[in-house]
Amino acid sequence: MTWNILYRGSLSSCNYSCDYCPFAKTANSVEELRVDQEEVARFVAWVAQQQQRVGILFTPWGEALVHRYYRRAMATLSALPQVYRVAIQTNLSAPLDDFAEANRQSLALWATFHPTQTSLPSFLSRCRELDSERIRYSVGVVGLREHFDAIEELRAALRPEVYLWVNACKRHPEYYREDEIHRLQALDPYFHWNLVRYASAGRPCRAGEASFTVDGHGDVRRCHFIERVIGNIYLPRFPDCLQPRLCSASSCGCHIGYVHRPDLRMEELYGTGILERIPQGWPEVNVNFAMEGASRLQNVP
Repeated sequence: MTWNILYRGSLSSCNYSCDYCPFAKTANSVEELRVDQEEVARFVAWVAQQQQRVGILFTPWGEALVHRYYRRAMATLSALPQVYRVAIQTNLSAPLDDFAEANRQSLALWATFHPTQTSLPSFLSRCRELDSERIRYSVGVVGLREHFDAIEELRAALRPEVYLWVNACKRHPEYYREDEIHRLQALDPYFHWNLVRYASAGRPCRAGEASFTVDGHGDVRRCHFIERVIGNIYLPRFPDCLQPRLCSASSCGCHIGYVHRPDLRMEELYGTGILERIPQGWPEVNVNFAMEGASRLQNVP
């Protein structure tokens, strides 16, 4: 079995000020960063000791790559033979120099464009750097109505080989008109999959079995949306806590959560790109998944 691990340490700061984010323009103290750095180093050392095939997605509260120890940790992890993928959610504002020697087969970035925080030319310049360095990445943006034009410009400017995903705005029920849904689906053919919250209570999910989250203390939770701790990676017999379970949450509307539901078959769409959110075979579109995503609006599970 492969473990897909979502790591979120003590870091809780960001260099951007998006109005929907509680960590906008916040800063950790020197002592807080020291603790976070030690936690990351301990986690990297633990991964290095594992015989299990491992995929890792860093999902920080804020922007982590502005701190060199995260970039170096990813480069180190990318070189480990048991790590098939190491990825991170990032606004792409940090330097890339520490990735020079990283393994391009396992390193990937989940990059997000924030139109209120950086210009499109500046963001595209960073994307071209990734292209030049042969670093695998996806690009995403929150599908706010006021950003539709910028999202279309972004899609037109990116290489066709780069997948652009749109996170649906679900703060308000029925936020989108039908024509707006079609407009966004023309940019992201799998947009419909993220447009709804899926009923989850009592349904099977690989979270807590093949996928789990780890915090800075090593505590393990099934996913970011279920608070109960089920184990700790630094304790003996840790794998015993990993077992099939039914979901205890009422619903799930976040990509990093519902992709682990077997009934949605997301592993068929994403394959080994599930952590960095890149569908396998892209830019070829899986028509069946695109059509099925649209049909689920009429019959959401």
